[in-house]
Amino acid sequence: MVDRILVVTDDHADADGLSDILSAATEGPFEIECVTRLSAALDRLRAGTTDAIIVDLSLPDSAGIATFDQLYAAAPHTPIMTLSPRDDQTLAMEAIRRGAQGCFGKGDFNRDTVPPTLHNVIQRKRVEAALHMETLRAEIALNSISDGVICTDISGKVDYLNISAEKMTGWLREEARGHPIGEVLRIIHAVTRETAPNPIELVLQENRPMGLNADTVLIRRGGGEAGIEDSAAPIHDWSGRLTGAVLVFHDVSGAQAMALKMAHLAQHDALTNLPNRVLLTDRITTAIALAKRHGTRLSVLFLDLDNFKQINDSLGHAAGDALLQLAAQRLSSCVRSSDTVGRHGGDEFVVLLAAGSNEASAVITADKILAAFSAPHSAPAHDLHVTASIGISVYPADGEDAVTLMKNADTAMYQAKEKGGNTYHFFNRNMDNIAAERHSIGENLRGALIRQEFILHYQPIVNLKSGMITGAEALLRWRHPEWGLLSPMRFVPIAEDNGLIVPLGRWVLREACAQAKRWIDAGLPPVSIAVNISAIEFRQPNFIEGVRSILNDTGLDGSRLQLEITEGVLMRDVESSTETLRGLKNLGVQLAVDDFGTGYSSLSYLKKFPIDILKIDQSFVSDIKSDGDAGVIASAIIALGNSLNKRVISEGVETPVQLEFLKARHCEEGQGYLFSRPVAAAQFAGLLAAHSSDSASS
Repeated sequence: MVDRILVVTDDHADADGLSDILSAATEGPFEIECVTRLSAALDRLRAGTTDAIIVDLSLPDSAGIATFDQLYAAAPHTPIMTLSPRDDQTLAMEAIRRGAQGCFGKGDFNRDTVPPTLHNVIQRKRVEAALHMETLRAEIALNSISDGVICTDISGKVDYLNISAEKMTGWLREEARGHPIGEVLRIIHAVTRETAPNPIELVLQENRPMGLNADTVLIRRGGGEAGIEDSAAPIHDWSGRLTGAVLVFHDVSGAQAMALKMAHLAQHDALTNLPNRVLLTDRITTAIALAKRHGTRLSVLFLDLDNFKQINDSLGHAAGDALLQLAAQRLSSCVRSSDTVGRHGGDEFVVLLAAGSNEASAVITADKILAAFSAPHSAPAHDLHVTASIGISVYPADGEDAVTLMKNADTAMYQAKEKGGNTYHFFNRNMDNIAAERHSIGENLRGALIRQEFILHYQPIVNLKSGMITGAEALLRWRHPEWGLLSPMRFVPIAEDNGLIVPLGRWVLREACAQAKRWIDAGLPPVSIAVNISAIEFRQPNFIEGVRSILNDTGLDGSRLQLEITEGVLMRDVESSTETLRGLKNLGVQLAVDDFGTGYSSLSYLKKFPIDILKIDQSFVSDIKSDGDAGVIASAIIALGNSLNKRVISEGVETPVQLEFLKARHCEEGQGYLFSRPVAAAQFAGLLAAHSSDSASS
């Protein structure tokens, strides 16, 4: 695409200099047209499209800021750069205040700065124009959807209803026009029957999106009622000024309950209320995707009741059904809330051990299940003694998809039955070798802290708008003298199982804080240091005091520390999580939800938690492509974060397309290989110093 540049100056040397530089620039191609008078420039703007204007504010037919004002009035969305003497920038600064994009020094044009600067301001304006058109299209779409849409002006008076809104409220558009929103949209609380706060009025007061509670009832003009859900958002003009608000709502009477019931029936077993084969497969597939991204493992246990057929045949289906229900209850009591127990069919059950489980955790769970099944099962009129055979498969060694993992676990289960039942068996797995490997890693781990074998690498967190480094995520590595550099997936699960994760996590937090303070003391720009916190650490009774002690010992200000906790950890015990998070906020610490969007958190709890930052999981960022509907989840999370006044950080940014997508949707920060891989502390300091120099020079 050719960038058309209009140069307005009667200084031929400046005109020639700019033409020479832009004609030879690699950023273009540029098409340059020069005029010497303001009147000619205005004629040219009326005649056709211009992508950017470079103007000398002292012209034969106009001088001073009035020159800029006339150009800006004629082309308000075209970037304007001024030409100003190096020794007098007063006029240039006034022009910038009024809307100019910048200025160039007269007679002093740098080939390395003028073309890219001009190219960048043109591209920025094009992005702004595209976003503006996208907003207009969205507003038009709202007028044609089946949901009710009401728009108001800045005083809260109705100026638009669509057909659905007319039907639901009982007001015709022309009748409603000019009436306060509270008259047209009368809403009450379904339980208390008290008038509910109108979201439009709240939006206009606070200039941010709002929503209705789920128990909101609309009182129709004719007196009827309907349960509704809605969202309201402010409307801004091109200059960003609040001009009104829009409300989108729909009738949810009965629909939500029916949808939930149908969805549950489609995915759960009617007898035990456990996930059925469909939902099991989906859960395992999702867990595999997460394990693949994070380099972790998971286990699948396939369980079959020993001699169930004889019990069912001899005592009848009622006793058999009761036995299956009891088995489901005992299985569920043996696993964590993050795991899944499902009925595969008949007397077969499947247990998914997710969240980074390994062979050792699978053995622990299998032993718990066998112990639970050793007690009698009280079926109607019978005390039944039933054991179970368990087969175990592990991702990725025993399969890389849900079907293969369940099939291999099923095969292993039959091997357990061949051994007499009431036991477990791994699919093609030599337990002695596994135990020896785990024992070796565990034994080495115990002395690794003392031998100072752990190191931290740091991945920059970057402001997407300015490109400046704003923080660093501390990432643990084990530098073993014989095995080399080990990633956390090799040793962290073992550390969690043998109790070493707490001192190891404490070391990571202390070292990261100390390193951040060393960078500050060295005169480098102060940045936030992000540290991942495991579930075990987060649940320690003295965790808050430990963080306080580390901050005091290292001298790092709490506002420079960012603790990252996953959704799953927070949701395991909401009340306890809330108390811990509040204690950390009292220390001034920043709090982030890591891998946001991959868990099962409730938005109501997300609003309740004192969270500062949402980190978009890299899987959603990797979905961003240059075409189609890719990136919709990332867009939704960014919009959600912005509406809740949370900072949003995108993980795994690897391509320019992803970067531009995130910037266009106002994602504040990001990290990923596009900016830098994790590096050692000295290399990160070099990155900080380089960015600091770039900022100072600009």
